[in-house]
Parts: sequence; structure tokens; C-alpha cells
Amino acid sequence: MAVDKVSLAEKFSFFSERWRPKSVGLIDDYEVKIVKIEGDFTWHKHDDADEMFLVFDGRFRMDFRDRQVELTKGEMIIVPRGVEHKPYAEDECQVVLFERQGIVNTGDAAGTALTAPGTERI
Repeated sequence: MAVDKVSLAEKFSFFSERWRPKSVGLIDDYEVKIVKIEGDFTWHKHDDADEMFLVFDGRFRMDFRDRQVELTKGEMIIVPRGVEHKPYAEDECQVVLFERQGIVNTGDAAGTALTAPGTERI
């Protein structure tokens, strides 16, 4: 099996759409994904999965029902399973995600206009 490095900057240059995660690698049953976000997402939760968000470039805010957390380049947040959350970015932000395979980006709010049709591998 070949082991190659991945340039996240290069991978981010391959697409422009927002809120459509792209898979860049697998670790056991988990995917490393990248996504560009801008604007407001939808309130949602994942009942059976945690999610990790790492800011690669830019800044965004993670809204929770009781507080807001601002994140900038190099910072990360782990959202535990079952916790309702909503990302928001005033300007484009590039984010690395770490989550179990098969997770729908809108969780329990699946079926909205922001629900990704699947995770494309790039």
C-alpha cells in the first residue's frame, strides 16, 4: 500500500462550493474531511457521533443553545454526540473535519437544502 502526503491547501483549491464536505483520507472507520463554510448553517445534532472541527484558514463561530465559541486558524472544537450546534462564518472559512464514516452533515435535520448528497473523495 502506497503512503502519500496530502496537501490540504491543494485540496481546498479543487472546489469552491460551501457546506459540501470532501473526504481527503480514512483512519479506520473515520473520515478526514475538508469543507468551506460561509454564512449560517442549520441547527442540528448527531445522536450517535462526535465531530471535530479544526480551522485550517479563516474564522468561524460554533453556536450552541447556551453559548457561542469563536474559533480561528489553528483552533479546534469537538462537539459531543447529542449536542445541538450550528456553525456560522461571516467570511469563507476552511475547516478540517474528523468524523465517523457515513455521518450526514445536517444530522437530525437531514433533508434540508444544506444536506450534502454524500461525501465526495478528492
